[in-house]
Amino acid sequence: MKIYNKILSLIFLSMLAFVSCDESNFLEEINPNAITTETFWQSEKQFNSALTTVYGALQFPSVSGGELQYEFVLGDIAGTESWYRPNAFRNLTYNDGIYHITDKWDQLYVGIFRANQVIQFIQQADPTVFNGNAKAEIEGQARFLRAFFYFQLAHTYGGAVIHNEVAEGLEDFNKPFSSIDDVNTTIIIPDLQFAIENLPQTWDNKNVGRATWGAATSLLGKVHLYDENWPTAATLFKQVIDSDVYALTRDITDNFWHENEFNEESIFEVNYSFDIAPGVPGSVVDDNAFESGAESTAMATAVGQLNFGAFNTVLPSYNLHEMLVNDEVDPNNPINDGNLESRRMNATIAPSNFEGLYYQLPQGEPRGWGFGQSAYVKKHSNWYHLPAEPALSRSGINFRHIRYADVLLMYAEAIINASGDYATAIEYIDMVRKRAGVYTLQQYMDMNGGMFPQLHISKQVHGTQPLVPANAQTVLTHIQRVERTVELCFEGHRWKDLVRWGIVKEVFDELRADEIWRENNKDTVLQVGNGGVEPLFINERIRPDFFLASQNYNPLQHNYFPIPNGEVQTNDGLNN
Repeated sequence: MKIYNKILSLIFLSMLAFVSCDESNFLEEINPNAITTETFWQSEKQFNSALTTVYGALQFPSVSGGELQYEFVLGDIAGTESWYRPNAFRNLTYNDGIYHITDKWDQLYVGIFRANQVIQFIQQADPTVFNGNAKAEIEGQARFLRAFFYFQLAHTYGGAVIHNEVAEGLEDFNKPFSSIDDVNTTIIIPDLQFAIENLPQTWDNKNVGRATWGAATSLLGKVHLYDENWPTAATLFKQVIDSDVYALTRDITDNFWHENEFNEESIFEVNYSFDIAPGVPGSVVDDNAFESGAESTAMATAVGQLNFGAFNTVLPSYNLHEMLVNDEVDPNNPINDGNLESRRMNATIAPSNFEGLYYQLPQGEPRGWGFGQSAYVKKHSNWYHLPAEPALSRSGINFRHIRYADVLLMYAEAIINASGDYATAIEYIDMVRKRAGVYTLQQYMDMNGGMFPQLHISKQVHGTQPLVPANAQTVLTHIQRVERTVELCFEGHRWKDLVRWGIVKEVFDELRADEIWRENNKDTVLQVGNGGVEPLFINERIRPDFFLASQNYNPLQHNYFPIPNGEVQTNDGLNN
C-alpha cells in the first residue's frame, strides 16, 4: 500500500469535544454520528486510518519536501544567490523566527502528536479487534515514526521538548528542553527497539512503503553512530547488510526519480504522487478542515533549473562539482557504456558539458550556465523525462531518507572507529564506488603502491591531489570529505555529518581559500570573462558561496537551529 495522507478533519478535528457556552440558551445536543475519541478507536481499520495520518506528516515540506533546500545549502555541497530565500542559511544569518526553523519544528511535532495518539490509544484498545500481529505492527510503525521525528528534532535543534503522551491540559505543554542524550534514552532508543522486535523485514505489495525492521535497525544504528557508540552501531548496520533484504541498484538514478520507487536499495522512503489531488501546489501536502492538500512535493521546483520552470535556489558548490568531475570513470567496469562522466555524476548534477539529454535537450542547446553557475542540481528534479518542471511546484518523486548505500558507508565509518579496521572499511566503500562506475580505492592503491589520491582537494586550485597511504585516518577522511559528500549530497545528511564530525570550520575555511584563489585568478587562469576553462567552465563571475559562512560560523550558535521564538514565548517550561 502506498501511504497517502487522509482528510484530518474527519479523524482529528472532529475528535475535539463539543463545548457549549454557558451563556447560551441553545438546546445542547450531541450529534450521534460525530466521531469522537470515545467512538473512534474501536477497530483495526480505524487505527490504520490514524496511522496513515502519521505517515502523512512525513510529506510536510520541511520534513521531506521542498523546504529541505534551506538545509542543503548549510554545508559544503551547495551555494545559492543573495536574492534567494536560502541565502540566510547559506550565510548563517538566520534567526529564531525565520521560516523553516519554525516550520520544521511545528511539522515534526504534528507528526509526534499523531504518533502519540496511536501509541496511547492502542494501549487501551480491545486486543480482540486486531487480526494476527496487527496490534504490535501498528504500534511498531507508530513508534518508529515517532523515533524518526524525534531524531530529526534532536539533531536539527540540539535536543527537543519531550511529549510522549497526548496533552490534556495547558500544563502538559510547558515542558523543558531536553538534551540529545535524554531524547535518545527516553524516546528514540526504546521506540526503535520496540519497532525492531515487532516489525517485519518486508511487507507484501499492498503495503509497500510501511516502516520495516530494516528501517528501525538502520535508524538505531545511526543513533549510536552519532553518539559514537561505534561497536554497537557497526553491529546494527551489519545486521541490515547480512539480512540480504537490500542491495545497491544497478542504476543509481533509480533513487532519485519516480521510476523504480521502493526498490532494493530503499530502506525508508516517503511517498509522493503527481496524480493524486492534481492542481494543488506541491507545497500544500496535508489535508485539513480549511484546504485540500496534494500528495506531491515541491522539491523538484526548488532544485531544478530556472530556465526550465524551476528556481534553482540550490546550486552545486564548485567543490562538489569538481569532486564529481574527478569521480574518474573505470572503463573496464561493465556498468559503464562509453560514458565519460560517472554514473553518479550524471544522476547528481548537470554541468554545461553534460552527457545525454537535460530536460529533453542535448548539450549546447539548454540555457542558463553563466553568472558563476558551473552546474545545476539534477537529483530530485524532473530533468530526465519532462521538457520543464510542472506548474504549481508539483512533483511525484519520492524522497529517500535511508538507503542501502548510506548504511554501507555508515558501517565503514563505524568499523574504522570501533577497531581501526580500514581494510574492511575500504571493501564497503568500494561497493558504493563500483556501482558509481568509478575507480575504487583498491584500484587506486594497486596502481599507486598502496596509496590513493585525496579526492576532496581541488586539482584546479592546488594543481594536484596528493597521494596518501591507506590507514585508519586517511580512509576516515575519505569517507567524510569525499564518499558521503558525492554519494549522499542533497539527501538531508550533509550538515548533520559535518557537525557531528566537528569539521565545519575546517571545511569552510578551505573552501573560502579556494574561492579567494579563484577570484584572484579569474581573468588569467580561469578565463571567467571568456567562457571559463575546464573542468568547471565558470563564466562571468566567481560565486562567493563561503564568503560570509566562513566568517559567521560559530559552533555554539550554528551547529543546531535555535528553538523557535514562538515555542519560547508560549512554553513556560523553557524559562524555568
